[in-house]
Amino acid sequence: GKRKRLNSSVLYDSEDSEDSDILVRKVFAKRQCIMDEDESSQEQQPDKTCPTENVSTNRKQKVFEKLKELARQRAPQRSCSSENCEDSDGEAEIEEEPLCLLPLTPTEGSETDSDSMKDFIVEEEEDDNDNTEHIKNEIQPQQKELNRSNSELLAYYVPHLSRCDHYIHFKRIVKAFLINAIDDTFLSSLYDGTRQKKYAQDMLLSLHYLDDRFIQPRLENLISRSRWKDRYKERVDCYPDVRIVLKNPENISCQACELNRYCKFKVLLSGKLYDSRTLEADDFMSDDKQVLKVGVVCANRTRVYHNLKHFKYKLYVDCSSMTELDGVEDEPVKDTVERLFSHLEESGWIQKRYNDLEDYMDDADSFQEEK
Repeated sequence: GKRKRLNSSVLYDSEDSEDSDILVRKVFAKRQCIMDEDESSQEQQPDKTCPTENVSTNRKQKVFEKLKELARQRAPQRSCSSENCEDSDGEAEIEEEPLCLLPLTPTEGSETDSDSMKDFIVEEEEDDNDNTEHIKNEIQPQQKELNRSNSELLAYYVPHLSRCDHYIHFKRIVKAFLINAIDDTFLSSLYDGTRQKKYAQDMLLSLHYLDDRFIQPRLENLISRSRWKDRYKERVDCYPDVRIVLKNPENISCQACELNRYCKFKVLLSGKLYDSRTLEADDFMSDDKQVLKVGVVCANRTRVYHNLKHFKYKLYVDCSSMTELDGVEDEPVKDTVERLFSHLEESGWIQKRYNDLEDYMDDADSFQEEK
């Protein structure tokens, strides 16, 4: 095995006589130096010079530590030579014997050499700081872009970590609906990826937020805890308008869950079928209606479910009516949208609709399971 010589160094005798060049090995462990009995008188003299030599050794060790630190910092900036990477034993030997590269003699501990070494170290540190600052300036724009994309992913997949307020999402949706009411291709171009500007991507993110985080989980919860038949659910999903009226109770089969109940409510479903993304209405069988008799629990669940399911479409219809009532012609779409949006926000219309959405979500969260 190799002998580790990190804690040892070779010192020369500093006497003036020619016969005093005796090598002395000093061991920096907690044990006394091993000396021959017949030469103890000659080896007592180097011990007197140990304090001076120890100062020089400590100085050299500090210098080598700084050089090793600089070498580690600058290692990624240069390629490793084949000679250094070829022999792993050689690397281990260099790490184990750094003090043997430069023998410590009294002449090397002079002030001139140490000052020149200090100048070299400071110069290398300054160059390394400059390189670090240059690399940092190049990385900062990429880091900002990465942080922005990460925040958007968090806003979409982990909503409670999003820095964007829910009301800001809602205002983006209102503005997108105002634009689509004037240009009916806007929403379709958002979903197919045609529009890539930041404002359009923010609107698309908010639309996904409304569908996937506000509405859909609550609808699934309402359905999973009910005994509704698929046919009744499909009817409620297809008709955007509903009226629930009280009638005389009858002990019949509920048309929602098909269980015998005292059915005292009529559910009247009507309205046009529409696309859930582009919100474009279909005129096919636009006057079709459905009248269903249900029990009290299914009637309440229908009201809560329908309000949340068709909220987005109702909001779009209201935004479209605002643009139709505006009456201003020959105006750029951007100016019209900004003017209408400012008016709706100042009048409290947007806040009121947002409060309606929160009420619908609270109703869905607090709806009790059927007994």
